[in-house]
Amino acid sequence: MAWDGDERVIPRTQSSIAVSADGKSWVIVNASPDIRQQIRNTPELQPVRGGGLRNSPIAAVVLTNGDIDHIAGLLSLRERQPFSVYATERVHSVLTENSVFRILAPDVVNKLPLPLNKPFEVAGTGVIAEAFPVHGKIALYLEDPTKEGFGTETGDTVGIKLTSPGSGSLFYIPGCSKIDEELLGRLQAASALLFDGTLFTNNEAVDLGVLDKTSLRMGHVPVTGEGSSLHAFDGADISRKAFIHINTTNPMLERGSEAEKTVQAAGWEVSHDGMTFSV
Repeated sequence: MAWDGDERVIPRTQSSIAVSADGKSWVIVNASPDIRQQIRNTPELQPVRGGGLRNSPIAAVVLTNGDIDHIAGLLSLRERQPFSVYATERVHSVLTENSVFRILAPDVVNKLPLPLNKPFEVAGTGVIAEAFPVHGKIALYLEDPTKEGFGTETGDTVGIKLTSPGSGSLFYIPGCSKIDEELLGRLQAASALLFDGTLFTNNEAVDLGVLDKTSLRMGHVPVTGEGSSLHAFDGADISRKAFIHINTTNPMLERGSEAEKTVQAAGWEVSHDGMTFSV
């Protein structure tokens, strides 16, 4: 529908967000393969005129997992422009073992640990980040069918809490396979939540014949159905909720659809490029 120019469907790039405490220095959370287009569409992320050759307001990238749609964009940030990459030990090992990521020259790109459950300031930007483990699954291309859970370990999938002095809190969780009491408690009174909206139903991709895996098999809680996310956070007093990381098969992407009406009636928004949150 999007390729046909149907106005009911807004073309979207892949899941990635940009965060700033001062509007000058920016932190990218997950480097989407579409990051070049995202920078072109976002003046705040573009080089500052008169700021010197190849300057960039992007100070750091924080990775929530090793999925291709979250790390491939690092290759577009390789032009010897200094920035820092924060990731768990598990995700850093993926980057280290894949020789293509050696293009991120160590003399200009700092590879820094992403501690769990410990707030820290990201690269002197004033943005405070806190990573925390969530239920998830190792990236599809790293699965080992001979191991339990395909080799999934702690640190393969994390959520990120983002704040700054005197501000509220924004949570970004683009991948999650189970919503438990620990997560619900962590999100109490959050200013904003951007949550995994990959598939509307568990069997969506299978029923459409585009994949042979269910939503949960891929490590994503479905929006509706048993164990879903639509009403899971109703008691968490979250000021604003939006689904992100949405697959192209998901019917809530169609404006005016019953799926979109369902999520909106439950107090959710469907994220889109250029969407902004102030907390």
